[in-house]
Amino acid sequence: MKQLLETIVKPLVDEPGEVTVTETETDDTLLLELRVAHGDMGKVIGKQGRIAKAIRTLMKGAAKKLGNEKKIVVDILD
Repeated sequence: MKQLLETIVKPLVDEPGEVTVTETETDDTLLLELRVAHGDMGKVIGKQGRIAKAIRTLMKGAAKKLGNEKKIVVDILD
């Protein structure tokens, strides 16, 4: 899941080398913390959060397709 999120986000930003994803797993949740350069926050979030919502939707769909029953949470940090 970590690699998928990086693959989705890197083409969107100006500084792909600054993109990092931290994956934390608990009993019922998979937390993915996405960190991007401060200047790229707007590109990842998008107008009214549309790109961020689309990224979260893709990640939830991919997790379901892979048979992951855990809740997927994607946090975007700078």
